[in-house]
Amino acid sequence: TFKNHLDPALGMYKRRIHELDAEKSASSSDEFESEADKVKKGRRLAQQNRKRQKRIEQKKEAIEEKLPHPNDRPRKTVYRNKQRVLIFSSRGLGYRARHLMNDLRDLLPHSRRDSKLDTKSQLSLVNELCEMKNCNEAIFFEARKHGKDVYMWIARTPNGPTAKFHLENIHTMAELKLTGNCLKGSRPVLSFDKSFDEFPHYKLLKEMLVLIFGSPRGHPKTKPFIDHVFSFYILDNRIWFRNHQIVYDAVRNKNQKSDPILVEIGPRFVMNPIKIFGGGFQGATLWENPNFVSPNFLRAQAKKNTSGRYVYRKLAKEQRQKNIDESVLPKPDLEDVFA
Repeated sequence: TFKNHLDPALGMYKRRIHELDAEKSASSSDEFESEADKVKKGRRLAQQNRKRQKRIEQKKEAIEEKLPHPNDRPRKTVYRNKQRVLIFSSRGLGYRARHLMNDLRDLLPHSRRDSKLDTKSQLSLVNELCEMKNCNEAIFFEARKHGKDVYMWIARTPNGPTAKFHLENIHTMAELKLTGNCLKGSRPVLSFDKSFDEFPHYKLLKEMLVLIFGSPRGHPKTKPFIDHVFSFYILDNRIWFRNHQIVYDAVRNKNQKSDPILVEIGPRFVMNPIKIFGGGFQGATLWENPNFVSPNFLRAQAKKNTSGRYVYRKLAKEQRQKNIDESVLPKPDLEDVFA
């Protein structure tokens, strides 16, 4: 009887062992197949990525073949008027003219600077300096008489023309302390008096001033804003320079547009034209100002006037002494009566 009860239990135990072995072998085969599938899937994805990258490169090559060279592509802002101005001075420049030169450098974003020029006799070297700095215009401040007299040369280098001015009534921005203020690097509006169109030499000066003071559109250092005005006026055979900011007055009615108002910024200076030459700091004289009076002559006249006052004072003293000598009373006849 015991054997009869033991045989079914052993059979069930053997069947359970076989089932466990079968499940174990099945699970091991499934794990092996999953690893192989992962490898195949990774290879397939890598191949697809390579094909996709190849198609992208082919599309890029096709697009680049149709597009122009990067240097030939059209820009958003076309930079065609490539004007660059070299602003520098000679040695011995006074503090007022030096501050004016720095103000012009700040107002002209297309300007470049250079060290002081040692020579005052060979000004044709300015053409070589402009070529080295890749500039086609120049503003040169020349100091004479230990900084008392300041001359400004504006030139189109290297072929000219060149204009020479004597600067008068110089007032810098730091000195004036005006309320106007404009964005640094913004482009100006150039305003000229109608007298510039009446005479040929003023027409030439107008074209030179437009090329020098007009900031070119699209220059890397300029900003796409216009918020100030450079004004040039002719009065008393001189050119007067003013710089104003364009301000719009605040109006409560938003539907009504306010009128612009000009607020002066500075600097101020007066240019007295002397000569216009045909070349760059050289060449034949195209025009000469007959009304120009040298500041040396004016100083000599002032000294002469002061010396005239001295001579008049000496003559008056001599005349007084002569009058005293002539007005001596004669000796009276009764002077020795009580002697």
